[in-house]
Amino acid sequence: MFAPKSLTGRLQLTFAHIFSRPLRIGRGISLAMRTPSRTEVVSRREHDKLQNHLANINEQLRQEHEKIRKLSGLRSRLGLKGVYLVIADIITSSTEEFIINRGRNDGLTEGQFVISDNGIIGIISEVSDYRAKVKLITDPTCKIPVKIEKLNIERLMQGTGNNTSRILQVQVKHNVQKNQVIYACKKPGFLDVPMIVGRVAECKRDKENPTLWDITVEPATNLEQLRDVAVIVTNPPAELRK
Repeated sequence: MFAPKSLTGRLQLTFAHIFSRPLRIGRGISLAMRTPSRTEVVSRREHDKLQNHLANINEQLRQEHEKIRKLSGLRSRLGLKGVYLVIADIITSSTEEFIINRGRNDGLTEGQFVISDNGIIGIISEVSDYRAKVKLITDPTCKIPVKIEKLNIERLMQGTGNNTSRILQVQVKHNVQKNQVIYACKKPGFLDVPMIVGRVAECKRDKENPTLWDITVEPATNLEQLRDVAVIVTNPPAELRK
């Protein structure tokens, strides 16, 4: 109180200069403590859920890449560049038929050929919007025109129900031997090129008519180990061509 005013003024300025920086730091800390953090914390459950979703997406992408690889290989090896191939998974199966997870919405219709491992294994027999039934070539009700390798003749091949098929009405004058390849004949609108369906497993004279061969055919593909197949669509809808 008794100090000169000029002296007290200089003391105030000196105090403010010395402690200005600590005071600013203190005010910043106080404001930071009052300001809510913007960092969003995700619960462990939500984190695991997102990780699982990402894993599912990655696996789906891997499967799509595998399908593309298979389609590219099939088209290049089989001369099927002008057709659309629909890859399908087998849902249920039996010794003579199975159900696949593709249907009318994917361009499937009755009579289309189904292939696996580069060989014909059956024909579409029933179709719904999202499912289809495949009748195997070994089904007794399955009959398709075929020709035998090196022979310029066409005959019907019919399933036996015993994991094989039979070709009848081939005269013994034709030289048919074991392991000769059997091809499905071209069928306009369904099959543009002949494709293998099997090989001759046995050839013997028909018991009822010795002038004819009784030919047993084994499928070209192991039907018991099928997991996925491809359906040949020769005239796909416009939306499938995009």
